[in-house]
Amino acid sequence: MVSARSLDGELDSCFRNLMVTSGGGRGQAEIGGDMPTLSGWKDLPMELLMRIISVVGDDRVVVVASGVCTGWRDALGWGVTNLSLSWCQQNMNNLTISCAHKFTKLQVLTIRQIKPQLEDSAVEAVANYCYDLRELDLSRSFRLSDRSLYALANGCPRLTKLNISGCSSFSDSALIYLSCHCKNLKCLNLCGCVKAVTDGSLQAIACNCAHLQSLNLGWCDNVTDEGVTSLASGCPDLRALDLCGCVLITDESVIALASGCPHLRSLGLYYCQNITDRAMYSLANSCVKSKRGGWGAARSSSGGSKDVDGLANLNISQCTALTPPAVQAVCDSFPSLHTCPERHSLIISGCLSLTSVHCACGLQRHRAGGTLQPTSHAY
Repeated sequence: MVSARSLDGELDSCFRNLMVTSGGGRGQAEIGGDMPTLSGWKDLPMELLMRIISVVGDDRVVVVASGVCTGWRDALGWGVTNLSLSWCQQNMNNLTISCAHKFTKLQVLTIRQIKPQLEDSAVEAVANYCYDLRELDLSRSFRLSDRSLYALANGCPRLTKLNISGCSSFSDSALIYLSCHCKNLKCLNLCGCVKAVTDGSLQAIACNCAHLQSLNLGWCDNVTDEGVTSLASGCPDLRALDLCGCVLITDESVIALASGCPHLRSLGLYYCQNITDRAMYSLANSCVKSKRGGWGAARSSSGGSKDVDGLANLNISQCTALTPPAVQAVCDSFPSLHTCPERHSLIISGCLSLTSVHCACGLQRHRAGGTLQPTSHAY
């Protein structure tokens, strides 16, 4: 934590810098006088306090400053909308509880942990006071239970971005409840939430969160085609979907995504070994079908750039059933997919049979006399 003494030093230094850059005290400086000194920090104008805090740029200073006096606490409570407590290595739970009632206008809160400290009581405090919260990062909070999700659902209905990756104790019933109350979610990271992510919870997300754009389901190995096809039909605005390690899905999931999500830019299928050429050809054909709308419309409206829309990242590492012609068809359909070392957005590590797949710029170098490099790098 930042001590009161070090805070005084930070604030005094910032005040002097601000006086110089804004012209304050210029007359005294010109005649050799000293810079003005502050007689009492509590009398500092709130506008200047907020400017100093913004210059310091350290959330630890913000937290300490909020405890100086009620005036400062009230000013910071109204002015601070973005706060991170991830720097706290000890007593993060108590710190979060003590901050929640001070910073009631928070819109972005990050409590990512190196070691698990956070408990349900802290998340409940956030939900009770931070009604305007839009983005929340609780990743690696192994101690949290369903109580936290229920609290967020009831207290933070305006959430648009939620990261609960690694929170392995949540159940699917709590996630379903959250989706019913937080219908504005656009970005949801559920990586490693094995018990929470089921076909039932994905169906609820598809039904309630129609604006979802980014979803990470990495290593949620209970997911099947039923859940993914529900997402494809209920969340047509999906731009990024990570299914890495979802070992039960088959071609049916990819076919549904290719048909129902025309704005898909990033797809992770690492270790989905039931994926075959049929899925790849469905992706390639979806580009052809979208030339009148979706990807084609996006290209036209942006002045004809080929890299504006369509798949730009595809991870098919360890998808050992795929053959070069099918993957090459996908690469040819989407100019933003690259196998060249400089950009490599088509990731095929662990697929030795796919080393002959190359993007357009790689082929151009080859025709110009260059040498094609193997593309099965382990990124």
